[in-house]
Amino acid sequence: MFSSYIIIVMYVTEVISPSKTGKPYRSILLRESYRENGKVKNRTLANLTKSNPRDVAAIKLALEHKDDLTVLASMNESVKLQEGPSIGASWTVYQIAKRLGIQEALGTSFQGKLALWQVMARVIDQGSRLSAVRLAKTHAACDILQMHRGFDENDLYDNLKWLARRQEKIEERLIRSRRGGKKPELFFYDVTSSYLEGENNQLAAYGYNRDKKQGKQQLVIGLLCDESGEPVSIDVFPGDTSDPNTVSSQICKVIQRFDCHRVTFVGDRGMIKKKQTEFLSEMEFYYITAITKPQIRTLMNSGILID
Repeated sequence: MFSSYIIIVMYVTEVISPSKTGKPYRSILLRESYRENGKVKNRTLANLTKSNPRDVAAIKLALEHKDDLTVLASMNESVKLQEGPSIGASWTVYQIAKRLGIQEALGTSFQGKLALWQVMARVIDQGSRLSAVRLAKTHAACDILQMHRGFDENDLYDNLKWLARRQEKIEERLIRSRRGGKKPELFFYDVTSSYLEGENNQLAAYGYNRDKKQGKQQLVIGLLCDESGEPVSIDVFPGDTSDPNTVSSQICKVIQRFDCHRVTFVGDRGMIKKKQTEFLSEMEFYYITAITKPQIRTLMNSGILID
């Protein structure tokens, strides 16, 4: 004859048992009660003792309303939801910064971590120092970077000074971590400008404005890259500095700071002119640049170039 049983109810119960130390042992169990051969029996489905109390409370609530789960929907008004800080974007950018050697180059001091956050904040969302502070609060910056105290926009402005004083050392660490002992033999160089709304800047001056902002002072910015297009170094010049006049400092930097002596320098024709080519030749550097229209016309008249 086959035994038959019918599940009566599933429930959560708390069991207190004595222990050898004399301190009662408390267990929270998920059980079901059923009838077998006319007798009511119980069996344990799961031990919830080590579960999160909120999870246990949720199971109890669901079991209480299992016959009509729509009742749970009416509880929305009594439930307060609070969104925690986002970590996805910050964690992703942080891992990339570690892989690229940026974290190692900046160091793990409080100022180094602030500098790294300034880089990360620029990647996640463009904005001011104040916006970077607000972004840190919503993207768990202190947790991800393991910073033991908070910071405000004044800390970030002071951090820019810290970065400026250590720029050369940081650039050298970056190129060393990325390339090891291998020296670049090809450098790309170009300049741009950025106009200023204010006038209280020691490098601000009137010059050729690429943004077509008449009456605005500007800064000139020179970017030096290796053969892969990876940034190696950046310089800021007074706003009235012409493109060719920024080249000599870059050549000296390649020789003195990066210890490169077999180099091909690449720049546009508005930058590498006669004076610059002569200086490059003195340093025994090669160069690649475009030729001007008069030079093209001369080559065509001599038959070297054919239309």
